[in-house]
Amino acid sequence: MGRPADAPAPGRAGLWAHRPFAETGVIMLRLLMAGVLAVDPHVVDWIDKNAQQQVTREAIGAATVVGLGESSHGTHEEATIKFGVLRFLVEEMGFRSIAWEEDWTTSVRVNRYVLTGEGDLDALMGELTTTWRNREVRDVLAWLRAYNAGHDDKVRFVGVEYYATRSLAHDAVSSYVTEAAPQRLGELRRHLRPIRPRHEDAGANLRWYMGVTDKRPYIRHARAVYELVEGLPGNDRQRLALHHARQILSWYEAFSLPFEDVYAYRDARAAENLRWWQRRTGDKVAYWAASAHTAAAPGLRMVLGGEAVAFDSAGSYLRRWYGDRYRSIGVLFDHGSLSTGDGCGVAPAPVPRPDPGFANRVFGDVGRAQYVVDLRAKAPEAVRAWLRAKAPEAVRAWLRAPAKVRGYSDYVPAAAQKSYMEGGSPAQWFDVIIHRQVITPCTPL
Repeated sequence: MGRPADAPAPGRAGLWAHRPFAETGVIMLRLLMAGVLAVDPHVVDWIDKNAQQQVTREAIGAATVVGLGESSHGTHEEATIKFGVLRFLVEEMGFRSIAWEEDWTTSVRVNRYVLTGEGDLDALMGELTTTWRNREVRDVLAWLRAYNAGHDDKVRFVGVEYYATRSLAHDAVSSYVTEAAPQRLGELRRHLRPIRPRHEDAGANLRWYMGVTDKRPYIRHARAVYELVEGLPGNDRQRLALHHARQILSWYEAFSLPFEDVYAYRDARAAENLRWWQRRTGDKVAYWAASAHTAAAPGLRMVLGGEAVAFDSAGSYLRRWYGDRYRSIGVLFDHGSLSTGDGCGVAPAPVPRPDPGFANRVFGDVGRAQYVVDLRAKAPEAVRAWLRAKAPEAVRAWLRAPAKVRGYSDYVPAAAQKSYMEGGSPAQWFDVIIHRQVITPCTPL
């Protein structure tokens, strides 16, 4: 369960060598990220003239997977924008799976609900990661259920994370081995029993494991379970059981790692899980997550209020595996307000405009309330001529500076300008940007 054999190495810049961007487009976006173009009317005019009201069929093209990235969790507007794009992908483009930044075992129950109506939506909302416990996400799930109730070609929901793996996965593995290889059941139980969750509450279970000094025996048991299932005859049921076993192993491995390695491990697994699901179903997949995961960003550096981690994003794997059939959409904002407490609307605080130097700042300088810009669009001759002009040393110095796109997981006003992603350019990370000028907190349930 280490790095996949065909996965890019950390910081692999060559991953983007094949991208079909015109040189002027790349330079333009580098200028955007540096803030230089905020003072040049030609390029701001280019953004304004290329601004659209919605994502188009041309922007999606023949994509198999589309990343729907949000710059910040917990905003009403970014979630609503993504919901609109999701409906377009489902209703107009034939997408039939929603891969979510959510735990696999949680998603099994959510998927059952959206497909059949089994279960109670409000109870299921309480099982989701706290990030998603809001009215905006509930509206998405309710719509998926309503859509499926009226269509034979149904839309499925899948979580691509392992971070709350519950006993559902252990039970699924045990049930499969009981039926497929009863003679191996004793062996399975010897390894499965020590690693069953101590608590169904994911937080309590994690606190128990983090208090374990020597985690190696647990990892060995989890790997033995995985290898036992892996060695059984391959068929659809075996592959599903193996996926359950993979999440168990991922949970024990991931939370044994030092903090600086967790994101690299997590995003590699998320990408593998999404690809596994896409191959299993044959569906076109929309991937709903934070932009730090969906962006096609090898060697991404994420700064969280001053503390930095570097990793290859899930989107960078998807770009490598799917090429141009992975499209990355990023939602950005300029200013507004976000919650600072645990929950939607709790202790809201103002979010100022990004400092000069953030890509968000230039998109905000366009001044529109909301718009879509396809970064693949060609610049007009006036902009190309300006870009061909010899840049002064100050501009060249700015161009060598790292790109920064501001965003938040948990908003801390004192760190308003200290939470961002860098290590590439917007043109590298996103095919389409949807920009919202003003945002507000998500809506409580």
